[in-house]
Amino acid sequence: MITSSPSASPPVPLAVIFDLDGTLVDSEPNYFEASRTVLARHGVRGFGWDDHLRFVGIGTLETLETLRREHRLDVPVDELLAELNRAYLELAGTRTETFPRMRTYVERLYAAGVPLAVASGSSRRIIQTVLECVGLTDRFAAVVSAEEVPRGKPEPDVFLEAARRLDAEPGSCVVVEDAPPGAEAAHRAGMRCVGVPYAPTVAADPAFRTAGLLFPGGQGEFDAERAYTWVFDGRRE
Repeated sequence: MITSSPSASPPVPLAVIFDLDGTLVDSEPNYFEASRTVLARHGVRGFGWDDHLRFVGIGTLETLETLRREHRLDVPVDELLAELNRAYLELAGTRTETFPRMRTYVERLYAAGVPLAVASGSSRRIIQTVLECVGLTDRFAAVVSAEEVPRGKPEPDVFLEAARRLDAEPGSCVVVEDAPPGAEAAHRAGMRCVGVPYAPTVAADPAFRTAGLLFPGGQGEFDAERAYTWVFDGRRE
């Protein structure tokens, strides 16, 4: 069942801001494989998919800081980040795909003249590489990496910076997110949110209660036309 929260009708959006990984592109398997490979090099074995899911929606740097602390790694976090980015980029060019319905959504908004941005916890180089690989670079007027702001999600910095670069008021922006930290960041930024959980098991997370429009079943339930209509008229179903 698609849910939405009741509130007064908002203004017509000046911009829509997309998270990248797990929202626009199915990159989590690549990040899992890259993380598993890098950790194994440093003696950490048995890093599984469930371990990876703990960090969906959290910036790469913050993820590595946590893993470094948990596994008592003495390698500098900047070195781990460089290793992970290299491992990820080796996979991204051949194994990254957009979610079909989300691509339709992007194209629908772009055709309507809505300014679009990507705001992600990934490095800027990775964001740009992925967008090039899937042929969406020219659809986004702004790209913001968590590396470019003081704090990553669930803090609102990356979304506020995207709004600034698009010359849009935060209250007139809509965020599209797949993870609780991103939904929380959108709420803290004062932006409406379309929630499309990457892992449907997290749809009940309290952070998604702030999403104006929630597709609990994730990408398989996402309806581009319904989301497009909701963005413009604030309809509460």
